[in-house]
Amino acid sequence: MFVVRPVGRDDLTAVLALSERTGSGLTTLPANRERLASRIERSIASFAGTASRADECYMFVLADTRHAERVVGISAIEAAVGVDEPWYNYYVNTLVHASRTLGVYTAVPTLFLANDHTGQTELCSLFLDQAFRQAKNGPLIAKSRLLFIAEFAARFAPKVIAELRGQLDAGGRSPFWEGLGRHFFAMEYSTADYLTGIGQKSFIAELMPRHPVYVNLLPADAREAIGAVHDDTKPARAMLEQEGFRYEGYVDIFDAGPTLECFRDNIDAVRRSQTPIVTIGEGNPLTDTLPDDVHWLVANRRFGDFRAIVAMAPRRIDRFPLLPHVAQALGVGEGDTVRAVALAPADR
Repeated sequence: MFVVRPVGRDDLTAVLALSERTGSGLTTLPANRERLASRIERSIASFAGTASRADECYMFVLADTRHAERVVGISAIEAAVGVDEPWYNYYVNTLVHASRTLGVYTAVPTLFLANDHTGQTELCSLFLDQAFRQAKNGPLIAKSRLLFIAEFAARFAPKVIAELRGQLDAGGRSPFWEGLGRHFFAMEYSTADYLTGIGQKSFIAELMPRHPVYVNLLPADAREAIGAVHDDTKPARAMLEQEGFRYEGYVDIFDAGPTLECFRDNIDAVRRSQTPIVTIGEGNPLTDTLPDDVHWLVANRRFGDFRAIVAMAPRRIDRFPLLPHVAQALGVGEGDTVRAVALAPADR
């Protein structure tokens, strides 16, 4: 069985091993033991309710309980970005140049440095071991965060964002970085990405161009990379768009990956989630499945001891049926309530 739970100190080695396989572009999951240990401590304090708003970070791991709680995936929520460290991105806007005398009218796409997402909640650090990208593990580790947000909505901002990894070539080279960033930072893309991931962001404010950047002056491959995602990130983008997230013109300053955003209460899983009462019964999930049964994402309603799984149940329910071992994994009993949402057709 696969279970999502809060990260613990003992997970550091496993999380570091996952981070070393992410490659460039996943800034919030740097392959740095000290930085990851610090972030795990922030998460532990957040789940304990002792972190300040600026420090609230909720990290989740996907554990394979068949193999002594082996950690095979990770995801996280930053409750409020940019509160204690600047949050930079580019906004793709349009400037118009016109001359009535010459009869010339030109609309030029332009990049403006922005901090418009300051204080908003971010979905981040999503990574699943390649060997476990099967069954419902992807939706489980990605969307269980949405049930957590639905259950504890007051802890999160009215708008939720997700900054997606931008387009890279097979060698980890970013066309956007080569066309723009390198001219100002004089370092490799992977170096700038790593420094940002370990919290050394002052160089961005010191070296970033302050004036609008005219997109037409960039090389063709850099222009094409604006708003495009890494091949490995395409399923995550589709999943977010299915939940109601949309690209509104903001891109990462390094690789031009898009930032998707949605109002918290409009997120599909948040809107559709229910809180049915649990009923526990015996049965065989392989032989007792009914034709109308679908996959559900199910979470307990505990803050510090959050758990989430995928379970089969009828499409329409008054009570949520759980087998004893599944209820035990969630930490719920007969008569307790859970927060649950039927997975969308694309996830089933």
